[in-house]
Amino acid sequence: MANFIFAQMSLPLRITFNGQDYSYTILSKKIERDTSEIKIELNGEELTISRNTLGEWDILERTIEDEHGLLKEIARNVALRYRLR
Repeated sequence: MANFIFAQMSLPLRITFNGQDYSYTILSKKIERDTSEIKIELNGEELTISRNTLGEWDILERTIEDEHGLLKEIARNVALRYRLR
């Protein structure tokens, strides 16, 4: 089996957070097990999911107004979907 997975820019992925539905699209074309950054689009804004020094996945571009829990959950969801370390 190959060591990589291709993420296709396709239909938006959905996530429900605090009773509200959100859609996001993965923009990165190639995602491998050792990938350290993934580009996504959420609400028309391009964001970067990155692995921090503790090995946790999180969004780099964050402001005080952002829903921290939502962004963290999207990052976790993408990491689980692609079985990233």
